[in-house]
Amino acid sequence: MFRHRLFLIVNPISGTCSKKGVVEKIETRFRRHGIEIDTALTTGCGDATRLAREAVEKGYRAVLACGGDGTVNETARAMCDTDIPLGIIPAGSGNGLARHLGIPIDILTSVDVISREHVTPCDYATANGRPFFCTFGWGFDAAVSDRFARAGKRGLITYLNSAIEEYKDYQGEEYSINVDGVAHTRKAFLVACCNASQYGNNAFIAPQASIKDGLLDVIIIKDADHLRTLLVGIDMLTGMIPHNSQIEKLRGRHIVITRNSNGPAHLDGEPIEMGTVADIKCIHGALKIFTPQKKMRFMPFVTPMIYTFRDWHFALRNLVSG
Repeated sequence: MFRHRLFLIVNPISGTCSKKGVVEKIETRFRRHGIEIDTALTTGCGDATRLAREAVEKGYRAVLACGGDGTVNETARAMCDTDIPLGIIPAGSGNGLARHLGIPIDILTSVDVISREHVTPCDYATANGRPFFCTFGWGFDAAVSDRFARAGKRGLITYLNSAIEEYKDYQGEEYSINVDGVAHTRKAFLVACCNASQYGNNAFIAPQASIKDGLLDVIIIKDADHLRTLLVGIDMLTGMIPHNSQIEKLRGRHIVITRNSNGPAHLDGEPIEMGTVADIKCIHGALKIFTPQKKMRFMPFVTPMIYTFRDWHFALRNLVSG
């Protein structure tokens, strides 16, 4: 049983659903497990990192993030290289890290995961010194993230519309990719460095990626015609992307990527200016996260289907319960 109070950070505007009453539901669920929490709401960019850092300094037993990937990312930045575990209560649109770890995309069920106190030492990564936890990307995915951020609306439909608009005229470019001292040059549609298996919404960019092995999976989608790149997108949703002929995978601890243009990159789906050189490193086992004790072994088609069915189940249950 937890001996100290936990600190909960809630982003009230994450995702597309109302957060009315969510704090009360979380507090009530924790009390059933004999756990007391203190809560703070974010009001803007950077709040979650500041609040999490203050909670660590005050000696809270754990810090919990209720929100989407942006909220989890901001909170996790303050938890890296500490002994204080991070709890994830997914309430966003993509929920990439939660999904990779097998944390249910349901507020109350994810509280139950935290209450069991099973902590997993996880890797995190940095790009030019900035932490990320799922994926860093240059190319098409970064361009979509940038367009999505400027759209003014959240949610899967807005993201898909952004992807379609960007896809119409997108052209790949040449990248120099150095992986643990071995140089490669590729013309690519995108280059993604993956600490975890998916972008979010069960779109598996690197199905075999592990967040515990001290390595990053570098996924290169080769530049090709629109039909072949469209098939890659379909294979992401089925988990068959490793078998697509347009995919090349490299693995390493230290990756340096160089390109000629100065377009946006993304860290965990958030667009960022990165210049023309990205120096990416994996930091092994330095972030502690509450996770389920067992995680399903990934199987193409089967795992995405089970995850999607589970999402629908939670969504329907929450709709009925109000």
